[in-house]
Amino acid sequence: MRGAGAVAIFGFSSVALSVSPPFYLPELGRQLLRIGYFSLPVVGLTALFTGAALALQIYAGGARFNAESVVPSIVAIGMTRELGPVLGGLMVAGRVSASIAAEIGTMRVTEQIDALTTLSTNPLKYLVAPRLWAATIALPFLVLIGDIIGIMGGYLVGVARLGFNGGTYIQNTWDFLELGDVTSGLVKAAVFGFIIALMGCYQGYHSGRGAQGVGRATTNAVVGASILILASNYMLTEFFFAGR
Repeated sequence: MRGAGAVAIFGFSSVALSVSPPFYLPELGRQLLRIGYFSLPVVGLTALFTGAALALQIYAGGARFNAESVVPSIVAIGMTRELGPVLGGLMVAGRVSASIAAEIGTMRVTEQIDALTTLSTNPLKYLVAPRLWAATIALPFLVLIGDIIGIMGGYLVGVARLGFNGGTYIQNTWDFLELGDVTSGLVKAAVFGFIIALMGCYQGYHSGRGAQGVGRATTNAVVGASILILASNYMLTEFFFAGR
């Protein structure tokens, strides 16, 4: 409970500081590039193979009940609601949260954070706030691209491997996919992005001294972000889809 409270206070303080000047927009731009653009390959490949494997599994299961035609709709719904945001968030957590924790942890060890304070620069405003905003903004775009790639992965397997007609597959996808399926996944992605950056920044900012402390902070950031993503995914799913 003490740790959860410390993380909550750290995040609240960082967000509160980010809405008052000065604003470090160049740093925000750099973090958007690092967190968003450079994460595209890993998110895209993860979504492609996930959509392809999902199509195969749904076809194999649906064949037992003569329900092979549900493959396009379930692939689309599964990718947009759950697999796209969750797997995208976990992959970005492994890449970004560890990187943030290692970077800020190294700055703590080498006393660069203390130097910022000496120069009258608030470390939370300069280091933490841009990363929180960048991850929160970038993750929905990454997940949206991942959803499209994942659905196309299912399409490629459905047409080339399972014998679906291409036009019929696309039509079934459009007919069953609703706007709420997509928007719920994007809201999840924004929450996951905030969690990823928050855990990386918190663990790095409170890193222990030496290489061992930085390594422990990096591990804790990835594990903490992954667990919080899965826990918050359940709560958000309950919020969006309970009773539907």
